[in-house]
Formats: sequence, structure tokens, C-alpha cells
Amino acid sequence: MRLLVTGGAGFIGSAIVEAALGAGHEVRVLDSLRADVHGGEPSMPDGVDFIRGDVRDTGTVAAALEGVDVVCHQAAKVGLGVDFSDAPDYVSTNEYGTAVLLAAMAEAGIRRFVQASSMVVYGEGAYLGAGGLTRPAPRRAEDLDAGRFDPLDDDGSPLEPALIVEDAPLDPRNVYASSKLSQEHLATSWARSTGGVAASLRYHNVYGPGMPQNTPYAGVASLFRSSLERGEAPRVFEDGRQRRDFVHSHDVAAANLAAIEFTGRAQGSRAFNVGSGVVHTIGEIARQLSEHSGGPAPVVTGEYRLGDVRHITASSDRLKTELGWAPRVTFEAGMREFATAPLRAAVA
Repeated sequence: MRLLVTGGAGFIGSAIVEAALGAGHEVRVLDSLRADVHGGEPSMPDGVDFIRGDVRDTGTVAAALEGVDVVCHQAAKVGLGVDFSDAPDYVSTNEYGTAVLLAAMAEAGIRRFVQASSMVVYGEGAYLGAGGLTRPAPRRAEDLDAGRFDPLDDDGSPLEPALIVEDAPLDPRNVYASSKLSQEHLATSWARSTGGVAASLRYHNVYGPGMPQNTPYAGVASLFRSSLERGEAPRVFEDGRQRRDFVHSHDVAAANLAAIEFTGRAQGSRAFNVGSGVVHTIGEIARQLSEHSGGPAPVVTGEYRLGDVRHITASSDRLKTELGWAPRVTFEAGMREFATAPLRAAVA
């Protein structure tokens, strides 16, 4: 099978490329090597057909699709962003880029599509209140300023975090989240129009060797790891009790290969959570990395970002049941490895 991986030179994309080669697939990579992601020229494994180009360029995309059986779309601008001035770049890269790619696939007769989505499409995670499952409103700045970080029920009582499933209401709360949900809608529209099959993988907190080390869009694990490498204590926002699901990049790559097989036997469009299924806190990951690297203990700052959510953790039962996938890297083993693993070169 010939596979096109857009963004295949990036952190997750490169893990997918390695896994696909190991599974015996022919791999072509399309990547623009944008400067705010890549610090220098990444090396491609032997046997990869590499095309440097932008997914928004129709001619480049058409050439990249020649002879391809299935597309694995990882190219995107990621992260919460610095401020709203990032909005045009998110929309252009993520939404328009996906539209160009899907239109070219329709023209080329390619009917199998896997794409990177994100947990951010949910907004806040799932919670249990007095009336059962509920979704709280966005947190207010005045509560966060006062150190009241946990969402409350309508009567002011505490809510209990729960695992979120794919059928939960979607509530994107920042520009990046909106762009990822738009990608899912585009894939669904493409599948209905062409008879194609699309799988949207809602990644939870991905970490692993080769994460970018110093961009403002890097994940929290990478930011902590970079601080420790500089000899600085990781700075933990809020009270450090935010709940997340951290999943290793090797397991994410395996989920993509399972989704590729899914597109060969299914119909329509389907979303899947990709998480370990085990809950950990932001403070816990900071402590683990500090201990395994021998660095300074984390500092809990009480700072916050208004667009962040408090708790979001995944149920990946659909991925396990329908695609036969299961995570293999435990949190403890992954953190021990990641604490000293090489990171992606710094960007200028």
C-alpha cells in the first residue's frame, strides 16, 4: 500500500512514517518544514519519497497524491496559540489546507483518509453532577484569579470529572479547537460526497522523543522537559491538579495504522479518541520528569491561560473495540524514557 503522510517530518508524523515503513507500506511525505515547527532540516528514513511543499498549494498536493492509496493527514498548526492574531494562520493552514487536500483526493479518486484531530474539540471534559453527566460553562476569569479552578455545578457544588466519549457534545473554545472541528466536518462532507471513508483521531496529550522543545505551541510535557534541560524548575500553572490523558507517540502511530486498516473495510466518517485510558495530573507529569532527570522540583505558580480547560480525559474504548488497538507504553516507562530523550532542535 502506498501511503501519503502530510506533515510527515513533524513529531507525530515522523513516528507514523517509521511505523508505516515497519509495517511494509510504501511512504511518501509532504511537509512544508515551516520554520515555527522545524529547527533545521529533518532527515527522512531510507525509502521515503519526500516532497517539500505546502498542503495549501493545489499543484503540489496533486503531484503528491499520484499513485497513493490512502492519505494520513497530520499537517497542521497546533497548540493553543499566542493570541487571537494567530487566527488567520490556524484557519488557513488547518481548514483551507484540509479543504485543498480533500478536493484533490476527490479529483484523484482516492477514497481512504485518516486525519489528526484533537481532544480540544470537546472543550471541557465530561463531569458528573447531581443530575448525572453534565458539561460546565467556560470558567470565568474572576474565579481563576481567586484560585477557584474547578468547574462547579449550577448549585455551586463540586463536579466529579469523568472519561469523555466520542458522542459527547462538541464545544471548541479557542481558534485551534475550532479549526480542528472544521477539519472533521470537512472530512465528513467529503466522505458523503465521494463515498470515501474518513477516520478522525482525537489525540489526547501526546508525548515522546522528538517533541519540539521551544515553540510557543509545544505541549506541556515538552515545555517541562525543556525547562529541566536548561536547569530550571518546571512551572506548573493553576494548582497542578488538572487531569489529562498522556499517550506515547508510538501508541499514536499504532492508532493511525489501525485507522488506515479501518478505512479499507468501513464506510462513512468516524471519530476515535486516542488516549491511554489512564488519568494523570499536570503536576504529576512535572514531578515524574523532575525525578527521572535529576532536576529541580516543579514550582506551582497559580497562573492560568483563559482558553485552557480544567479536566479532560479520554475513553478510548471505541478505538480498542472497533480497531483492535491498545496502548503499549505505560506512563511510568514513557516518562522515564522521555525525561532524557532527545527533543527536536530549537526553532529560530
